[in-house]
Amino acid sequence: MSMNTVCLVGRLTRDPELRYTPSETAVCNFTLAVDRRFKSEGQPDADFINIVVWAKSAEFAKKYFSKGLQVSVVGRIQTRSWDDPEGKKRYATEVVAENLGFADAKRDRPAGQQDEDISDDDVPF
Repeated sequence: MSMNTVCLVGRLTRDPELRYTPSETAVCNFTLAVDRRFKSEGQPDADFINIVVWAKSAEFAKKYFSKGLQVSVVGRIQTRSWDDPEGKKRYATEVVAENLGFADAKRDRPAGQQDEDISDDDVPF
């Protein structure tokens, strides 16, 4: 049996970017800065991980997440490759989010991002 599950807690480095596929499926991208437990001298203090979210969860992320907010992400690691316009092979590793959540205390969230402002219809999980 193999398992590909990732659990992360970190801060958004930028506002989520939402777009739609030609079939009108929502897809949202953002980068999560996840602090390292142990810091090495001369090394970054955090890892910057690309996150991809689909469908209702994508719309939820765009509506309620913003730069600096601490969130939790549960998903799976995905690697993919493609040829760029010059014919060079490109690779990407990202986390495809399956569950999203707030990790900040309510008092630390920007205005409009309190739990009571979120309807059951907005929550993708």
